[in-house]
Amino acid sequence: MVFECQTFPYKKEFTSNVVSCVPATIEQVLQGKKKEKIQCFEVILEDTILFPEGGGQPDDRGTLNDVAVLQVKRKGKDALHYVAEALEVGKPAVGKIDWPRRWDHMQQHSGQHLITAIADAMFGFKTTSWWLGELISHIELDTPSMSDDQMLQIENAVNEKIREAVSVEVKVYEEGDKTLREVRTRGLPEDHHGAVRVVTMMGIDSNMCCGTHVSNLSHLQAVKLVQFEKAKKNKTNLFFLSGTRLLDHLSRCLARERQLTTILKNGPDDHIDLINKLQNTVKTVNKTVQTLMRELGTVEAEKIKADNAKYCVVHRKDGDNDFLNVLLSELSLSETTLLVTIGEDNSGQMALVGSSDVVQQLGPRICEIFAGKGAAKGKRFQAKVSQLNSSARLEAEAVLRDYYTKEM
Repeated sequence: MVFECQTFPYKKEFTSNVVSCVPATIEQVLQGKKKEKIQCFEVILEDTILFPEGGGQPDDRGTLNDVAVLQVKRKGKDALHYVAEALEVGKPAVGKIDWPRRWDHMQQHSGQHLITAIADAMFGFKTTSWWLGELISHIELDTPSMSDDQMLQIENAVNEKIREAVSVEVKVYEEGDKTLREVRTRGLPEDHHGAVRVVTMMGIDSNMCCGTHVSNLSHLQAVKLVQFEKAKKNKTNLFFLSGTRLLDHLSRCLARERQLTTILKNGPDDHIDLINKLQNTVKTVNKTVQTLMRELGTVEAEKIKADNAKYCVVHRKDGDNDFLNVLLSELSLSETTLLVTIGEDNSGQMALVGSSDVVQQLGPRICEIFAGKGAAKGKRFQAKVSQLNSSARLEAEAVLRDYYTKEM
């Protein structure tokens, strides 16, 4: 069946009688990851302008009698609408479409058809699949590689066709029509019934497709090929943006550019040079800090050796692994039990170094105080910790003090 959404893709509102309405359960993805089961109602209408997912195009959103449509799927000749509330069977339902979502899908889908046709015509790159993403879409091309120059040539040819305002026509044929033999297709769904739609970009491409499309390539406004990358099975993914989505992407880029201009206090043309200089400066500073930390560790170790105490506690908020390793190395032969902590109040490291008996007995207790995870190995207990505030450090020091007070 060809739905009204496919015949009149620019239509934003419609009325159709409710054929059936039964309770149902669907799964929806939350925040791009977790699936949640939702209790709702499955509604079938006589016809619909709400597109059910298919052909690589996601389903539409909207309302039926002001009730939110949560999902639309195709099953055989029917479009199944999943709504939050029941609708009365035999009564008309007024449907309204989420037009910005539909318009975006039309632009991306028609953009994919155009890119696919041009890539094939220019370089013989066949499309094996495509993905309409939330922010950026990509086409899987049957080629192990492509070049920047080839991508640019495809992009220029695509936008030339947009400037020519090529008409896009949709015709419907009965299944088995000889005309369909000459039309590009990746095959019809197994449960397909009835007429077959062919989308033709005049003089460019004819393709079997169930999706919604623009009526003229000028409605795409422009297409940008963003990048390409190696895909599975010796193929290449080509990423693209069409129409309003491209303008939205450009707006976000310009907003970031303005922020960088404010932060860096120079014009956009100078951003890269200044960032390179800043990175080189950071590398130099990091090397200096590493040297100073190692020297600081050596100095701290000499002080501990000079004091010759039973135990010692050292904490440095700004300490790093260089400081820790040098300090432990310098005191490896010392008889002083050493507790070292480095890092912020809620994130850092601890090391307890001393005799095996002390480390085995006190290490786990001190690690627990610091809410850490670690283990003892010989004369050393090391752990990553998540509680290094002053009260925790004082409590850990008290454990050492009590141990050596009892020993005396």
